[in-house]
Amino acid sequence: MKDQYDFSGGKRGAVLRSGPGKTRITIRVDDDVLEWFRKAAHEAGGASYQSMMNQALRDHIENAVEPLEDTLRRVLKEVMPNGPKRTARKAKKAAARAKKAAKRRSS
Repeated sequence: MKDQYDFSGGKRGAVLRSGPGKTRITIRVDDDVLEWFRKAAHEAGGASYQSMMNQALRDHIENAVEPLEDTLRRVLKEVMPNGPKRTARKAKKAAARAKKAAKRRSS
């Protein structure tokens, strides 16, 4: 080992550059999800777990047939078949009935 090293020609940044079409990012992934991909990559003979995660994301994108807004509208229609307006009207009527009943009790 040398006593001194010359870093005057050094450059900041990643030692290995990402290939074309790739971007280095930092994300937080749940431990169990990461462990699943690492285990699956190991069982596949040492494949890259990151490539497997990329493929899973690609498959999801390709199979996502409806936009998020459409999905939300569909789910809301299933949960609230009469729609939010009708539900609000029912709530108002129920509140009015409760108010009348409270008035009758106090009289």
